[in-house]
Amino acid sequence: MTETVAVIGTGPDPENPTVEGFAMGYRHAESFENQPDCEVVACADIVPENAEAFGRTFDLPDEHVFEDYETMLDAVEPDVVTVAVPPQIHEDVVVDCARSGVVSAIHAEKPMAHTWGSAQRMAQACWRRDVQLTFNRQRRFGKPFREARRLVDDGEIGDLQRVETTWSDLYDTGAHTIDLTGMFAGEAEPAWVIAQIDYREEDVRFGMHQENQAWALWEYETGVQGVISGGTGSGFADAAHVLRGTEGEIRLDSDSGNMLEIRRAGDAEWQAVDVDGEDLHGANAAGRQYGSEYIDRAAAEVLAALRQGRESELGARNGLKTAEIIFGAYESARKRGRVDFPLEAADNAFEALVAAGELEFDPTERED
Repeated sequence: MTETVAVIGTGPDPENPTVEGFAMGYRHAESFENQPDCEVVACADIVPENAEAFGRTFDLPDEHVFEDYETMLDAVEPDVVTVAVPPQIHEDVVVDCARSGVVSAIHAEKPMAHTWGSAQRMAQACWRRDVQLTFNRQRRFGKPFREARRLVDDGEIGDLQRVETTWSDLYDTGAHTIDLTGMFAGEAEPAWVIAQIDYREEDVRFGMHQENQAWALWEYETGVQGVISGGTGSGFADAAHVLRGTEGEIRLDSDSGNMLEIRRAGDAEWQAVDVDGEDLHGANAAGRQYGSEYIDRAAAEVLAALRQGRESELGARNGLKTAEIIFGAYESARKRGRVDFPLEAADNAFEALVAAGELEFDPTERED
């Protein structure tokens, strides 16, 4: 059986990516096309020229290029829909697709949503209708991260105690790095978070404000902790990720130049671990955009979970854990204290603070 895929939100020219849109619809489509028994059959974008350009790229018939995604769903009835629209629109599109009764799986870009309430509503709408909902946290499938998880799972550094991250922010890149921390911690449920943020220079990505500097500490129900320092002060650790255990440490993208290395208790030197030249962002595939192989692996996981009738590790359950930490960190900054989960604030506290003028960037700090 061949799964049919439709793309919602093709984006503009993929050769000119900006923080207004990285044309991830193209990346999704290419990766699904690379999977056996899978075909991209339609697209929709509110900008007709963008949809038409996408249609030409993927040789779609004119009647399968749409401006309205609901019309597309009725006409094409795809098995899988990928959603690459801005986060503020995720909920509307995902819920509409789930309620359409025609799709079996929805694969959306990160970040999961623009508010905590929106993230929960999307997940609930899909769970109620038995629609698989996944998010493109493709770095989970990079060899450095998979191998680091294997080392932790095999007890190579004893019991994991803390994951420290310096390559990050909270909302944008944090959608990856906090997710990875959860993966290293065995997909445990988060228990609490405490955080502070700074916003003095306007930074808007995909229509959402992005803090300039952040510090966050959280703990999972297992006792494992995660910590992030983003922006100024992010050099507190000597690697992008440091995994500290009772009997050793693991570093990812360390200052030594090694992508993955381990030092067990009693060892004086760090030992490099072979990851076939892959790094934080992807593999160098000839003739393809850098990082595309990770997205290929994510697409393969989406289809495998759908065909096997199992829950995907990219699914909403893990997505909600990451989202709760992110929005909980913003709520911690607003209330000036620790936030215990489950998170009760359904909004986005950072956006609310900016809107209220309580966390207003200084226009004099903007770059020309």
